Amino acid sequence: MSTLTNVFSANISSTGTIYAGATNLAGYQVLSGGTAGDIEFRDGGSGGTVLLTISIATTANPFANQIPGNGIRFNTDIHVTLPASASVTVFCG
Repeated sequence: MSTLTNVFSANISSTGTIYAGATNLAGYQVLSGGTAGDIEFRDGGSGGTVLLTISIATTANPFANQIPGNGIRFNTDIHVTLPASASVTVFCG
Protein backbone atom coordinates (compact mmCIF):
# COMPACT_ATOMS: atom_id res chain seq x y z
CA MET A 1 0.00 0.00 0.00
CA SER A 2 1.39 3.40 -1.01
CA THR A 3 1.29 6.52 1.07
CA LEU A 4 0.74 10.00 -0.34
CA THR A 5 3.30 12.64 0.47
CA ASN A 6 2.87 16.41 0.73
CA VAL A 7 -0.71 16.04 1.92
CA PHE A 8 -2.79 19.21 2.29
CA SER A 9 -6.32 19.97 3.39
CA ALA A 10 -9.07 22.29 2.19
CA ASN A 11 -12.56 23.04 3.50
CA ILE A 12 -15.72 24.11 1.69
CA SER A 13 -19.21 24.89 3.01
CA SER A 14 -21.06 25.58 -0.25
CA THR A 15 -21.04 23.99 -3.70
CA GLY A 16 -17.92 24.85 -5.68
CA THR A 17 -14.37 23.93 -6.60
CA ILE A 18 -12.42 23.02 -3.49
CA TYR A 19 -9.12 22.50 -5.33
CA ALA A 20 -8.09 23.64 -8.82
CA GLY A 21 -5.50 21.30 -10.28
CA ALA A 22 -4.64 17.63 -10.53
CA THR A 23 -4.47 15.78 -7.21
CA ASN A 24 -5.42 12.57 -5.40
CA LEU A 25 -8.25 12.65 -2.86
CA ALA A 26 -6.89 10.70 0.12
CA GLY A 27 -9.73 11.24 2.59
CA TYR A 28 -12.50 13.51 3.77
CA GLN A 29 -14.41 14.68 6.83
CA VAL A 30 -18.08 15.62 6.49
CA LEU A 31 -20.50 17.59 8.67
CA SER A 32 -24.09 17.31 7.47
CA GLY A 33 -25.34 20.45 9.21
CA GLY A 34 -28.73 18.77 9.71
CA THR A 35 -29.59 18.39 6.00
CA ALA A 36 -29.80 14.99 4.31
CA GLY A 37 -28.66 14.48 0.73
CA ASP A 38 -25.74 13.50 -1.46
CA ILE A 39 -22.27 15.00 -1.60
CA GLU A 40 -20.75 14.60 -5.06
CA PHE A 41 -17.06 14.94 -5.88
CA ARG A 42 -16.55 15.77 -9.58
CA ASP A 43 -13.48 15.94 -11.77
CA GLY A 44 -13.83 18.81 -14.26
CA GLY A 45 -16.12 21.34 -12.60
CA SER A 46 -19.86 21.32 -12.02
CA GLY A 47 -20.53 19.34 -15.21
CA GLY A 48 -17.59 16.97 -14.78
CA THR A 49 -17.50 13.26 -14.07
CA VAL A 50 -18.72 12.18 -10.63
CA LEU A 51 -15.92 10.13 -9.04
CA LEU A 52 -17.37 9.81 -5.53
CA THR A 53 -20.85 10.18 -4.02
CA ILE A 54 -21.48 10.18 -0.27
CA SER A 55 -25.03 10.03 1.12
CA ILE A 56 -25.47 11.90 4.40
CA ALA A 57 -28.25 11.82 6.98
CA THR A 58 -29.78 14.71 8.92
CA THR A 59 -27.71 14.02 12.04
CA ALA A 60 -25.11 16.74 12.53
CA ASN A 61 -22.40 14.34 13.72
CA PRO A 62 -19.16 14.61 11.73
CA PHE A 63 -17.70 11.52 10.12
CA ALA A 64 -14.48 10.85 8.24
CA ASN A 65 -13.14 8.30 5.80
CA GLN A 66 -9.66 7.52 4.53
CA ILE A 67 -9.47 6.33 0.92
CA PRO A 68 -7.12 3.34 0.52
CA GLY A 69 -4.01 3.20 -1.64
CA ASN A 70 -3.22 6.40 -3.50
CA GLY A 71 -6.78 7.68 -3.15
CA ILE A 72 -8.99 8.80 -6.04
CA ARG A 73 -7.23 10.63 -8.88
CA PHE A 74 -8.74 13.94 -10.04
CA ASN A 75 -7.02 15.04 -13.25
CA THR A 76 -8.52 18.55 -13.56
CA ASP A 77 -9.88 19.75 -10.21
CA ILE A 78 -12.09 18.70 -7.31
CA HIS A 79 -15.56 20.22 -7.52
CA VAL A 80 -17.91 19.43 -4.61
CA THR A 81 -21.72 19.60 -4.70
CA LEU A 82 -23.12 19.92 -1.17
CA PRO A 83 -26.61 19.79 0.35
CA ALA A 84 -27.65 22.92 2.26
CA SER A 85 -25.74 23.51 5.52
CA ALA A 86 -23.23 20.69 4.87
CA SER A 87 -19.48 21.16 4.79
CA VAL A 88 -16.55 18.97 3.85
CA THR A 89 -12.83 18.97 4.51
CA VAL A 90 -10.70 17.05 2.01
CA PHE A 91 -7.21 15.65 2.40
CA CYS A 92 -5.26 15.51 -0.87
CA GLY A 93 -1.78 14.91 -2.13
